[in-house]
Amino acid sequence: MAPVTDVLPPEQPALAGLEVPQARRRRVAAPPGPAARLPVARVCVDLAPPHLDRPFEYVVPETLDAAAQPGVRVKVRFAGQDVDGWLLERVDHATHEGRLLPVRRVVSREPVVAPSVARLARAVADRWAGTLADVLRLAVPPRHARVEGEPRPGDDGTAPGRDDAPPAAAAVDGQPVAAPPTAPAWDAYRGGPAFLRHVASGGAPRAVWTALPGSGEHRWAAAVAQAVATCVHGGRGALVVVPDGRDVDRVCAALADAGLADVADGGVVARLVADDGPAARYRAFLAALRGRARVVVGTRASAFAPVADLGLAVCWDDGDLQHAEPRAPYPHVREVLALRSELEGAALLVGGHARTVEAQQLVVSGWAREVVADRAVVRARTARVTALTSVELAREGPAAAARLPGPAWRVLRDALLAGPVLVQVPRAGYVPVVACVRCRTPARCSTCHGPLGLTSGDGPPSCGWCGRLAADRRCDECGASGLRSVRVGSERTAEELGRAFPGVTVRVSGARAAGGVLAEVPDRPALVVATPGAEPHAPSGYAAAVLLDAAVASAGERLGAEVDALRRWLGAAALVRPTGEGGQVLLVGDGAARPTQALVRWDPAGLAERELDERRGLRLPPAVRVAALTGTRDAVAAVVTRVDVPVLEVLGPVPLPVDDRDGPALEPEVRTLLRVPPSDGAALARAVAASVAIRSARREGGTVRVQVDPADLL
Repeated sequence: MAPVTDVLPPEQPALAGLEVPQARRRRVAAPPGPAARLPVARVCVDLAPPHLDRPFEYVVPETLDAAAQPGVRVKVRFAGQDVDGWLLERVDHATHEGRLLPVRRVVSREPVVAPSVARLARAVADRWAGTLADVLRLAVPPRHARVEGEPRPGDDGTAPGRDDAPPAAAAVDGQPVAAPPTAPAWDAYRGGPAFLRHVASGGAPRAVWTALPGSGEHRWAAAVAQAVATCVHGGRGALVVVPDGRDVDRVCAALADAGLADVADGGVVARLVADDGPAARYRAFLAALRGRARVVVGTRASAFAPVADLGLAVCWDDGDLQHAEPRAPYPHVREVLALRSELEGAALLVGGHARTVEAQQLVVSGWAREVVADRAVVRARTARVTALTSVELAREGPAAAARLPGPAWRVLRDALLAGPVLVQVPRAGYVPVVACVRCRTPARCSTCHGPLGLTSGDGPPSCGWCGRLAADRRCDECGASGLRSVRVGSERTAEELGRAFPGVTVRVSGARAAGGVLAEVPDRPALVVATPGAEPHAPSGYAAAVLLDAAVASAGERLGAEVDALRRWLGAAALVRPTGEGGQVLLVGDGAARPTQALVRWDPAGLAERELDERRGLRLPPAVRVAALTGTRDAVAAVVTRVDVPVLEVLGPVPLPVDDRDGPALEPEVRTLLRVPPSDGAALARAVAASVAIRSARREGGTVRVQVDPADLL
């Protein structure tokens, strides 16, 4: 029998006389052809792996030709699934030689990634060894479809989001803009009027501004508003980035006084703050994107706001930790605005009552000029500062050891007759840290070894990490059950002051306080207890300020602890009336010598300069560029091995302390520092990014986190 070579499928025979049904043929529509003009789209795909940090090319179908414009959100096919992306540009020819997939759909017609923002995002990613997708997630707020569909008030028919939209000096969207007022706040500074003239003429000066205390038209927010009004009247846009929403409110109020109203009232100012909610944030973003808002005031993420024809970028209080982005690639607002000023030819103003070491580096290198007041003006505008250290309090005898010594109590008593008095406490809560009453060993939780503290005067101690109560604890060293306070918080301080000054109103301002952070207090006698950064303003200034626990505020091993302590002290002292009106500031405690003397002299630039000189000798940032690699030992070692920079110094790896709050770690982490001269900083960032991309493509095990010029280096 012959072998069977072909196996046919079985057939179902039809009965005689029945019609065999014919299968219907489905008509498959031919896929649309590519667009006739610029048929190739380069898309930044919203994916995390670093080795995918490049634009991918797709075909623009003819049906999406009108909608698929540069900057819009799109859906594309990648690795067998639909993913989000941003269309960066359209070109005539593809660099990829194979077949290109078509763009699936256009999510929104709004070009949310303006060309200037795309260039800035790429520069930020390269500067911090990150990816473009990570930066665009920070720069572009989530879409809010209902807000996009809202009617556009004052729409004049121009295409939204165009970078070449005509600037408005005398009017914006048909709304008149008042002529800028005189700038009295800048007359007190050397170089202040010249800076404004340069901005008004279309120049791009860069300045580091040490602001003076003041009220009314001389307060810092009014000075910022006057600079912004000068820029807008010159026909260009402005961007102001501040640490928190309270500062946004102050700047917006000052802009309204300068004749620049909010877009909701027909003006040109948009408030871009994430805390306002997704709808309000996206509405302000679209106002800037469509050209209705010539001025954007906001917090950290607003540094990427699409302000058309940017002429002035302002970063207020650049030393505040709120300006440091906690998400990858961890950029800082000051550096982002510095990059933006170079890319867009805009003026830059970095200001604050204090001066950071990084800002001082900009001045010393010649990249920026300082705008400061003469010493005579500083003495006239500031309060009288006294440091009550143990040396000054020696005559008080045993009373010198009190947390509120006699001289401070007398200043509080006398100042309450003239108005409100500010008391700054470096710690929040009631008694956040306690110790054994006998041997003074810090009290620890028996479960997670976290610090024990008190949340009220009559409750048992509780753990600051896991929250467990420790009512029956005994000291592991001596067996005693009693506790004594080590750190006193703002709540306990307010309680003690209420007992010391019966009948006087005591207000507490802080993130964990019952009333939250107060924005302002009336000009009536009251004691205002606040943590650093939460000090409310008084319309006429405080009659006095007492800065408690100076030793705690200036202690710490992290880099820049002394400069940061001075910044916090000056932030409170700047709210006090000048010496001529009886204003006094008392610093209580044996704080570090250098920030204490800088506060007494009101010389933040001097402390920043000395700190910068020391960092040069120690080769610490910003005198050098540093990349910190944190993760498992093998993964960090593999990344470091591939980094090839001519002048490279490798420090580490060093084991990191284990944090038991989240349970035992699967594998202990280490940190390695890569240090190069400032001239090789860009090469270091490129090399680290390339090594991380190789790690991602090879799917190497372990974890690695990369931070370029981290704030917590020590």
